[in-house]
Amino acid sequence: MASYMGTSTSRVDGRAKVTGSAQYAGEFGAPDLVYGSVVTSTISRGRIAQIDASRALALDGVLDVLTHENRPKMANTDAGYNDEVAPEGGSPFRPLYDDKIKFNGQPIALVLAQDSETARFAATLVHIDYDEEKHATDLHARLDKAFVVEKPDKPRGNAARAFAASAVRHEGKYFIPIEHHNPMELFATTVVRSGDGKLTVFDKTQGVQNVHRYVCGVFGLKPDDVRVMSPYVGGAFGSGLRPQYQVVLAMQGALQLKRSVRLVLTRDQMYGLGYRPATIQRVALGAQKDGTLDAITQEAIAMTSQYEEFSRNDTSWSALLYKSATAKYEHKLARLDVPTPSDMRAPGATTGVYALECAMDELAVALKLDPLELRLRCYSDRDQNNDNPYTSKELKECYRQGAEAFGWSKRNPAPRTMRDGTELVGWGMATGIWEALQVPTATRIVLTANGHAEVSCATSDIGTGTYTVMAQVAADMLGLPIDNITVKLGDSSLPQSHVEGGSWTAASVAHAIAATADQIRGELLGLAQKMPDSLLAGLKPDDVVLSDGMIAAKKAAGRSVSLADAMRHGGVDRVEREKLVEFAEDTKHARNTHSAIFAEVKVDEQLGIVRVTRVVDAVAAGRIINTKTAASQIMGSVVWGIGMALHEETLIDHKFGRVMNANIAEYHMPVHADVHDIKVIFVEEPDGTVNPLGIKGVGEIGIVGVAAAVANAIYHATGKRVRDLPITLNKIIG
Repeated sequence: MASYMGTSTSRVDGRAKVTGSAQYAGEFGAPDLVYGSVVTSTISRGRIAQIDASRALALDGVLDVLTHENRPKMANTDAGYNDEVAPEGGSPFRPLYDDKIKFNGQPIALVLAQDSETARFAATLVHIDYDEEKHATDLHARLDKAFVVEKPDKPRGNAARAFAASAVRHEGKYFIPIEHHNPMELFATTVVRSGDGKLTVFDKTQGVQNVHRYVCGVFGLKPDDVRVMSPYVGGAFGSGLRPQYQVVLAMQGALQLKRSVRLVLTRDQMYGLGYRPATIQRVALGAQKDGTLDAITQEAIAMTSQYEEFSRNDTSWSALLYKSATAKYEHKLARLDVPTPSDMRAPGATTGVYALECAMDELAVALKLDPLELRLRCYSDRDQNNDNPYTSKELKECYRQGAEAFGWSKRNPAPRTMRDGTELVGWGMATGIWEALQVPTATRIVLTANGHAEVSCATSDIGTGTYTVMAQVAADMLGLPIDNITVKLGDSSLPQSHVEGGSWTAASVAHAIAATADQIRGELLGLAQKMPDSLLAGLKPDDVVLSDGMIAAKKAAGRSVSLADAMRHGGVDRVEREKLVEFAEDTKHARNTHSAIFAEVKVDEQLGIVRVTRVVDAVAAGRIINTKTAASQIMGSVVWGIGMALHEETLIDHKFGRVMNANIAEYHMPVHADVHDIKVIFVEEPDGTVNPLGIKGVGEIGIVGVAAAVANAIYHATGKRVRDLPITLNKIIG
């Protein structure tokens, strides 16, 4: 039978989504459903002096107002609030725990009412008096108090000395502002209480088992009394990795009233959750006249909250891309009175590689070298952090195919020399890189005699296509039509899965399915060999394959038995197996995905308006399971990268410590008119070392380097270098 893996397969969950039958966290109902609305703080630091909820409680339909003074019992140690992706340093946030205010927009009360309209109106009637303290929300004003965060990457040689002695030097600072998650689906939780007191928690999350452990820890509940489900997620990309506060508040309401509770946050309240932290990057590159690097220094200062130390790898990606005898990396954090930052698509790499790739472009200008040629001259075949080779690295082929598709050879290197009517035309490029990760994952397969299979795992599908990838792999491994595969996921009662993130899900769950299918194949062979005069007698599991509903010998086409016959003769109507797959640590290879991004911009010379008219993104990411959904992932990432370059910026009024543009009208993101031609190229990259199926994942790689390619193109068009994102028209014509 033809393989499903590697093909352009439409989403198996597509019909459910476009017809509205797919239910999200805030859409599940219950007969006695109560609605919640959150009251948030209007100061950024201090204490609650008094809460007056009398007007809210007097309103018809209001059932209760929960605060730190009357909430259900909660854990009193940090361990109770920990989750599997929490920062190692600090103390997790405890919603409605005490009278302390840690950030503006912090939840401080929950109104519970018979309907959502009443709950929201009542929330406006709750009066809060504060004892306010001086706050700090400006990263630039706290640089002197930043502290160094230890990272595993080691310096090489004396980078400062080598930089000083270099023939050509470039040094610059680059700023990336706060960027907030804005998924279509608002964060929501519906807690459904059954007659026996057990709770089913429908939550917007990227990790149902993570949330399950978290809520059991916070409220001291028995694991068997709680089930967390998230069958569909309307976008997340890091914002749902950790349990968000609404799940705690909804649980508080359900436990307090002993009823089902739904809580959906407002768009404004979403800005009290996760975001990419504002970061200042300093990059210093020293090179010889031929472009080869002598020194790389990259330093980052990022913001974090007062109560947790959130940081990612911003500074050492150069060691994976460019040869340099010396290098120095440093990462600092500045504590502010804000919520803890969160992972956002390719955390660390998106910000760190932006600065690195802009600096490489500036170095190319100083050297009078083509930016692509500079990268080829500095190309590294090894991870210089550990002096390891790569499991595979087809980055040079990404450069070649991307440049050819874009027409890079026609580029005039001088700025302001390419035009289209009244617009200046600029061409820029950059490199992208991400990790190829995999995590322990288990799956269960139930195969029935009618040739249907149910494949289940507690993993999530945040819109990336996990349902479809699981169905494709299972169909191939079991030799069944994809329409005969049912996928279940997003349920804490299903087999073990880590949170969905880091681009590790496809590789991890695919291998779990393959391993479980191997066990199914072995059992079916055993049943077939018990048949009279079995055509498969004497064969071992590795000697047979499941194909077209048959158990067939690999080397003898005529030797086969149908699944139905084998199971009927064995007296079984179903075969069920569950398998946990763990991946051995490989300390001898670097495992990464790579990309080359080429961007064209057109800039109105008088108004400074920028249009990104073309992007070519050539990606090497191992084996691509689904070319349609993978290309969609890359395209979406490119759009996000365009937004990072030109649009996205959370603005804080530092006098009050409050976000000023906490809505999707004033928080700018790309719309259809901003997005033009995007071409995605998948470069062939066989890799039998990274894992048996050669899968690396594509969720993150598509965004890394895009903002730099756009920024470099704007310089080429205008001759003006803008290092602070987003690149708005006032920075171009100012």
